[in-house]
Amino acid sequence: MPAPTEESLIEYPSDFPIKVVGIMHDEFANTIVNMITEYDPTFHAGKVEMRPSSQGKYLSLTVTVRATSREQLDNLYRALSGHEMVKFVL
Repeated sequence: MPAPTEESLIEYPSDFPIKVVGIMHDEFANTIVNMITEYDPTFHAGKVEMRPSSQGKYLSLTVTVRATSREQLDNLYRALSGHEMVKFVL
């Protein structure tokens, strides 16, 4: 019996928001923008919403990428999650 195929709840292409949280650092936002543009060449810094934590220790970035496939999103999530500056990705 063949394995069931996973259906995506996302229609591609579409705009897809991702939240990236890391330790407050001068280069955090630029580093994340550079990483994202490797997976979404249309992405630019104007699509980033920044919010510092109440204590100022963390910086939360909400980025909206142009998702073209599940593979693209999976690869982007893996790259972001594996970066030393990133605490978590939602």
